[in-house]
Amino acid sequence: MAAQTHKPADPDGAAARRDRAVRAAVEQGLVGGADPAPPLTCLLDLAGIRASAAALTGAFAAALPPGTPVLHAFAVKAAPLVPVLRLLADAGLGCEVAGPGELALARAAGVEPHRTVLDSPAKTTAELREALALGIAVNADNRQELARLDALTAAAPTRSPIGVRVNPQTGAGAIGALSTATATSKFGIALRDPGARAWLVRAFLDRPWLTRLHIHSGSQGVPLPLIAQGVRELHALAEEVNTAAGRRQVDTLDIGGGLPVNFTSDAHTPAFGGYVAALRAAVPALFDGSYGLVTEFGRSLLAKHGLVLARVEYTKTTGGRAIALTHAGVQLATRTVYAPQAWPLRILPYDCAGAPKTGGPVVQDVAGPACFAGDLLATGRELPALAPGDLIAVPDTGAYFFTAHYGYNSLPRPAVHGFTATAQGGIRFAEARPAQSLAQIVAEAGGARPDALL
Repeated sequence: MAAQTHKPADPDGAAARRDRAVRAAVEQGLVGGADPAPPLTCLLDLAGIRASAAALTGAFAAALPPGTPVLHAFAVKAAPLVPVLRLLADAGLGCEVAGPGELALARAAGVEPHRTVLDSPAKTTAELREALALGIAVNADNRQELARLDALTAAAPTRSPIGVRVNPQTGAGAIGALSTATATSKFGIALRDPGARAWLVRAFLDRPWLTRLHIHSGSQGVPLPLIAQGVRELHALAEEVNTAAGRRQVDTLDIGGGLPVNFTSDAHTPAFGGYVAALRAAVPALFDGSYGLVTEFGRSLLAKHGLVLARVEYTKTTGGRAIALTHAGVQLATRTVYAPQAWPLRILPYDCAGAPKTGGPVVQDVAGPACFAGDLLATGRELPALAPGDLIAVPDTGAYFFTAHYGYNSLPRPAVHGFTATAQGGIRFAEARPAQSLAQIVAEAGGARPDALL
């Protein structure tokens, strides 16, 4: 990879805010080049998050007739932090949850039940009963879950909108593990399996309380045309069900999320406006107001607005290769470490004062702190020569990286701070999650019952 710079085209000032935030984080003691300053912290650009939320809501509002019901439900798995969910709720978004833990986070953030959607391929009866009692929207994943819902809705009335997730079986993107519309995907009812479509239409006719259809074709690595093809299949199925029913039984289409993120630069591509344009070209009728819409974006809302800051603790040369040993690795960038080709990350170097580091490029590896050889954030990267006490910044990490901690070596969860630029040119930080203490690690590891297995 070519040598990286700090100042690409920056029309919204995000890179400039980032540089100011790095310097301020050092000055305010959130991270530092030497003890006792923390060797690792994580930052969220609050202005950037609000801008992404506005871009999403604005793109759909501009394309739909006034008054069309739309719920943009943030995929909680992308950033399961209560303050983040509260911030997004304040920006007009709801929550898409995939289990009781995520539902608990959404409720703690004050997200109302009618702005919450429950999706999961393995919902328990207790989870379904709770969702139906609260009035949370539920998307059934399979035939057996529909049978379970038959019993639950017969036993107690519910305000919950209920739908069915379908798998259009339209194919995989570049990352197989994130492609959910393959022929054998574990998600949803496979639309192209023999007899499945007819069975699904009949299932709706037999259940007047089924009013939604849901699809999610994948995320990173899935191109816009493939996402749009899946949505086109969903719309066609809704029309088929409504024609067979002789009425508008399906009134809402949950089109999922999955907009990919550009990890190679600061550019926000593809943009939400381009996503809407692709859908309008593929499914014009989706935007005529006939159906309410639900979206479930996660990574594309948060990724570009997160930053990992880690101290370079040591540097060394092994076999002619320069290596910088840092405090950021697999515990934060799990996917990058285990699948580096699919999840490459940029590395931005700063000096111990938080100023962008300059100098001729040196090919070097950037390694994490975990005790296995593959714990590398980057290999063979051309950067100014790193030295102990320098800092590395890892951008584009606001979704799925430091918010979904991996407890390898019992490495503690770092603090997460949101930052805002002040009118006076400063940076104000707000702690969204405190750093995990060693006492908390011990407690979670059964520290209160050391003799339990004797």
